Amino acid sequence: MKKGNEISRRSFLKNSALVGVVGAMGTGGAAMLTSCDDSKKATGPQYTPLKEAGTYYIPELPDKAADGQELKAGVIGCGGRGSGAAYDFLNAANGVTITALCDVFKDRVDGLADRLKKDKNIDIPENMRFVGLDAYKQVVDSGVDVVIVATPPLFRPIHFQYATEKGKHSFLEKPICVDPVGYRTIVVSAKQAVAKNLCVVTGTQRHHERRYVEAYKKIMEGYIGEITGGVVYWNQSMLWYNERRKEWSDAEWMIKDWVNWKWLSGDHIVEQHVHNIDVFTWFSGLKPVKATGFGSRHRRITGDQYDNFSIDFEMEGGIHMHSMCRQIDGTDSNVSEFIQGTKGEWSSATNEIKDLAGNVIWKYDDEAAKAAFQQHNPYVLEHVNWINHIRSKKVIDQASETAVSNMAAIMGRESAYTGKNVTWEAMTASTLDYTPKDLNMGKMDMSTFTVPVPGTGK
Repeated sequence: MKKGNEISRRSFLKNSALVGVVGAMGTGGAAMLTSCDDSKKATGPQYTPLKEAGTYYIPELPDKAADGQELKAGVIGCGGRGSGAAYDFLNAANGVTITALCDVFKDRVDGLADRLKKDKNIDIPENMRFVGLDAYKQVVDSGVDVVIVATPPLFRPIHFQYATEKGKHSFLEKPICVDPVGYRTIVVSAKQAVAKNLCVVTGTQRHHERRYVEAYKKIMEGYIGEITGGVVYWNQSMLWYNERRKEWSDAEWMIKDWVNWKWLSGDHIVEQHVHNIDVFTWFSGLKPVKATGFGSRHRRITGDQYDNFSIDFEMEGGIHMHSMCRQIDGTDSNVSEFIQGTKGEWSSATNEIKDLAGNVIWKYDDEAAKAAFQQHNPYVLEHVNWINHIRSKKVIDQASETAVSNMAAIMGRESAYTGKNVTWEAMTASTLDYTPKDLNMGKMDMSTFTVPVPGTGK
C-alpha cells in the first residue's frame, strides 16, 4: 500500500473483497448542496479528476423551464405512466399544452382527457382522441411539436422511429426497448434525431434527481478515485397484476397486464431494474462486455416472467458490477446503488461518499437543496430539461445513452433465461425479436408465452 492510504487500481482489483460485486450546473444554489468540510480536500493532490470539468454533461435543473416557444404535445399511451408524464410535462413550464391522445383502449384515452379537462382546463376534442395499435401515427401527424411515448416498452422503438421521421421531439419513458431488434431501431433513430436537431430525453429520472447529479459531479472530481466495481439493487414486493376476465381477448388481457409479460415489458430486470444498471453505466461511462446470471420464478401469479435475477456484469476494462433484482412479497426491500473506487466509495442509500477508512468526506445536503430550490421531483425536472433544450435549440440525445443500460439489462435477462454467458457483441447483433408473429387485439397463440427454463435452449 502506498503512503497516504492510496492504492493502485491493479492492487485494489486483486485484493479487495468488493471486486465482482455538455454543460455545467446552473449556479442557483448548486454550490450549497454539499455537507462536510471538503473544500480543502477537493483541491488537494489526492483528488485527481476522472474527467475534466466541462467534458461531461451536467443538466441545468431550474425549478421551471424558461419561457419561450409554445409547445403542443401528443401523449402516446394513456395508462398510469403516460398520464403521469403528461402532468409532469404540464407542470414543467409555462406555454405548454397537450392537444392529442392515443391508446389501444378508448377508456384510457377518455379517462386522461377527462382528468385534463377537470384539473388543467385542457379540452381534448373527440377528433384528437385516437384508439388502436396504429393510433400513434395519428397523434404524431396531428400537428403536435413533441410526443410523450409511454406505451408498453415493446412498442417504444417504433413510436420513436416514426416521431423522428416526422421531425418531432420525443420524451421516451424507460425502458426504451425490450430486445436487440428494438435496440438497433433506437440507436438508428437517435442518430437521425441528432441529425435533425431534435431533442430526446428518456425517463431514466435519476439523471435529473439532484442528489444523483451532485454525487456524479463529486465522483467525476475524483472523490472515490478510479471506479473499480459496484453493486446495484432493486428488490421489492410483487408489482400489480390483472387476472383475466372472461370478456377480455388474449391481447387485451396481456396488454392490460403488460408488466408481467416478457414480450411487452422485457421482464422486470429490463422494465424496472434498468434504472439501477443505468446509474452504474452513467457514472462509470462503461459498457458491459459479458453477462453471466441466473434467475427464477417462485410466486408470480400472471404472465411468463421471472421474479428474481442475479447478474454478474463484466464491464470494459475488466471491472465487475453485480446486479440484483427481486419482486417477491414478504422479502426485504433495497433500491439503491453502490460504487467502489480506489480511494473511497459512494452509496445512494446514504447519499454519502466515504474514504477507505470509512470516514464520510461528502454527503448530499438535502436541507440546503430545499432552501435553494422549490422543485425536487425528478419526473418533472426531466421535462424541465427537455423543454429548455427544445426552446434554446440545443440538441440533447439521451436515447443513445439509455440504449447502453437497456442493452445491459437485456444481456442479463437472456443470460438468466438460457443459463449461458451473453456478450455485448453477440446480443447487439442478435435477431431476437419479442414481437409476436400474430400480434392483434383479438385471439393470439398463447402457447408461445412460456416461462424460460435455463439449459433447455427454450
